[in-house]
Amino acid sequence: MPTRDMSSSKAQQQTHNPSPPHAVCIPYPAQGHINPMLKLAKLLHHKGFHITFINTEFNHRRLIKSQGPHSLSGTASFRFETIPDGLPPSEANATQDIPALCHSILHNFIDPFRILVAKLNHDAAASSDVPPVTCIVSDWSMSFTQKVAQEVGIPAVFFFPGSATASMGLVAYPQLIQKGFAPLKDASYLTNGYLDTVIDWIPGMNGIRLKDLPSFIRATELNVTTHFVLEAIDKAHEASAIILNTFDALEHDVVEALSTMYPPIYPIGPLQFLLDQYPQNHLNSIGSSLWKEETECLSWLDSKQPNSVVYINFGSITVMTAQQLIEFAWGLANSNHTFLWIIRPDLIVGDLAILLPDFVSETKERSLLASWCPQEQVLNHPSIGGFLTHCGWNSTLESICSGVPMLCWPFFADQQTNCWSCCSQWGVGMEINSDVKREEVERMVRELMAGERGKEMKRKVMEWKKLGEEATTCSIGSSYLNFEKMVRFVLMSAGSNQSS
Repeated sequence: MPTRDMSSSKAQQQTHNPSPPHAVCIPYPAQGHINPMLKLAKLLHHKGFHITFINTEFNHRRLIKSQGPHSLSGTASFRFETIPDGLPPSEANATQDIPALCHSILHNFIDPFRILVAKLNHDAAASSDVPPVTCIVSDWSMSFTQKVAQEVGIPAVFFFPGSATASMGLVAYPQLIQKGFAPLKDASYLTNGYLDTVIDWIPGMNGIRLKDLPSFIRATELNVTTHFVLEAIDKAHEASAIILNTFDALEHDVVEALSTMYPPIYPIGPLQFLLDQYPQNHLNSIGSSLWKEETECLSWLDSKQPNSVVYINFGSITVMTAQQLIEFAWGLANSNHTFLWIIRPDLIVGDLAILLPDFVSETKERSLLASWCPQEQVLNHPSIGGFLTHCGWNSTLESICSGVPMLCWPFFADQQTNCWSCCSQWGVGMEINSDVKREEVERMVRELMAGERGKEMKRKVMEWKKLGEEATTCSIGSSYLNFEKMVRFVLMSAGSNQSS
């Protein structure tokens, strides 16, 4: 690490005016991880931190394209930097191949990251405009950051952007392997009922089945993605603290169990509710969407009755077959409910997502199709009555925070676990079979929007929303207090020690 070459006058000035703490924030390079990390970075900025937010060069280009040429110019105290991702150059407007990205993170990210941190500290030595780096806040899966933090002598805090329950499911991987549940003996175990096996020894997850655990475990060998997860789980023990985007009332038993296994655990969610406790400022205009949002859908929603519209969005990574798209389409059409459907261009495996002309003409009076949208604004719109979702954690938590019940069609990773929580633990969702059929979609949309079970789900989700609001209430909420403690005792104390 470069040494600081400060004049005596500058050193004297810093004695009286110590430089602010400087957090380097780095998400896993995918949409669902960038969103919550940017919210966390904004929260830290509200607490007086200088922020350096690191994206890959690939995602930085996509953000500039979707947000505008000056959208990431930031401010003097909130800056964006990039590192290469080690993958072949691409101009695709789509999420990168996950296994390839995981392999590259394991092998190619640490050196560019180390160089960037050294550069930031060199800049701090040369100018009073940039304080020295005092902590690293990284996605839990970017576990190489812990080694760099150790080299520099600063704390590394890991942020798990998913649910606590999904986190516990991943933590169980080593035991699942040790006990012989994984890897699968052969591909037939995916369909022969084996995945219905109940796992009764994971703390806080009583009654969960193998099929409900994060899906990386469904493999016939320990592949690159599995090794990536195991590495992150192991490194998490060395973090200075772990931050969760959840709140205690929602996942109390799992949070308690995790707290006995890892460094201090700080559930500080829902992050959007926590952000609402702080004054609005210039950072609000800095967005994180990698696709250009079509805001026209909001004025379309304005013309609809309260709780009358089904919102459909399968997130940034989920893909399906053309036949599955057709089944969803005709199920929605036959339900006779109004809907807003977000269809990414890359939603269909190996092809463009194009709907049949008959479906479009049949539903044109009561539907709107878009390629991307400002999801939180949509979910908070009074006309939205239900959400057909892939159950990514951002979508799940945003739906709870908006008081919107869900139909769940999980695709991979933590989505199966979030679906289990929504349907079996919290009473806010119903699961659609992975082998989707239009008759099931039609029936479940009708139940969601007008049936007795849909009404009960609406009542439950409003209860959880209220508890989320209470958790983030200024000065007294559990998440608010956890955030204050984490900042004061983990991040601020490190910064003051370094500058003293």
